[in-house]
Amino acid sequence: MLQKQLLLMVIEQILVGQDNFSYLVYCEETKQSALVDPGSNASRAMKRNGELNLDLKYVINTHHHYDHAGDNIRVKEANDCKFIASRMDSEKIPVNIDIFVADGEIINMGSVQMKFIHTPGHTSGGICVIVDDKYLLTGDTLFIGDCGRTDLPGGSNEQMYASLLKLKSLPDDLIVYPGHDYGDKVFDDLGNQKKVNKTLIADSLDVFSEIS
Repeated sequence: MLQKQLLLMVIEQILVGQDNFSYLVYCEETKQSALVDPGSNASRAMKRNGELNLDLKYVINTHHHYDHAGDNIRVKEANDCKFIASRMDSEKIPVNIDIFVADGEIINMGSVQMKFIHTPGHTSGGICVIVDDKYLLTGDTLFIGDCGRTDLPGGSNEQMYASLLKLKSLPDDLIVYPGHDYGDKVFDDLGNQKKVNKTLIADSLDVFSEIS
């Protein structure tokens, strides 16, 4: 899937394995790119980065799980790039993190702006990324029609519900790009997800806990 904004920023959704998504975000002006969640096999993403003659500047891990960060080392060996993650998840990520991001922090890449949101619940250090106030990369926090699991180590129903409330407060026109192909579509606008996603509809922690 391909989206363009003013012919300067491009985001490509790349299927990794059976149902994981990686994202290649790049600035057409500077040819700098960021790879969000290399997954367990980043071959397709790295090939695409090469086809477009891009300079991979950043790798962003939304959280530490292997299916999102497992191929970090191979990507690092092949590219002179900086790795970005939350400090809380960094110790479990299989590469040294160069840039720790906190809630609300912004990193610019050419004309592209990436704003980071701390969204614990699936892991304690999970993050989402808002790109150019248009696209919301949600990792395993929010899926199309559902949210990430909270029953794994580091997961928390209370934290996930609070994180979903944070995402629910964001503008409706943001396009949600999830970390897995679990829904009936591969992306959706946040406004529609607020209407149909059971985990965003839940109006209390008790209700959320019953369905999560």
